[in-house]
Amino acid sequence: MSVNTFFWFDNAAEEAAALYTSVIPNSRVVEVSRKSDGSVFIVLLDLDGQAVTLMNGGPDHQLTEAASLQVIVDTQDEVDRLWEALTANGGEPGPCGWLKDRYGLSWQVVPSALPKLMNGDDPAKTIAVGTALRSMSKLDLAVLQDAYDNA
Repeated sequence: MSVNTFFWFDNAAEEAAALYTSVIPNSRVVEVSRKSDGSVFIVLLDLDGQAVTLMNGGPDHQLTEAASLQVIVDTQDEVDRLWEALTANGGEPGPCGWLKDRYGLSWQVVPSALPKLMNGDDPAKTIAVGTALRSMSKLDLAVLQDAYDNA
């Protein structure tokens, strides 16, 4: 048995796959399946060990924020790099570290330190971090850490 994340695209699965594998380290296109007319139907990806399938299924089912890919990174530089790459060319920033890329797929770009800041023993610190988080689009680790340290 295996579990695989699956996303329905109108017609940009191959283009999206190229973007995703270029911005997520240790990623690759595993396989491309084509329809009888030669157009791309299914693209299988390995995104840093996560199996993802993209399908060109037409306009019947649009991507929504109800499903997203979460990328947990160690540094602010990684947050910034991914944010820039995924919002470029028509992507949209969202609240609290969420964004939509130019294809409409939702992503969460999250610093690895956030769970520790959100789950500390001091409720005042947790509340301060949560308040700071809700004021952000792209997450700023220094601001979140400052909220924690000064609560």
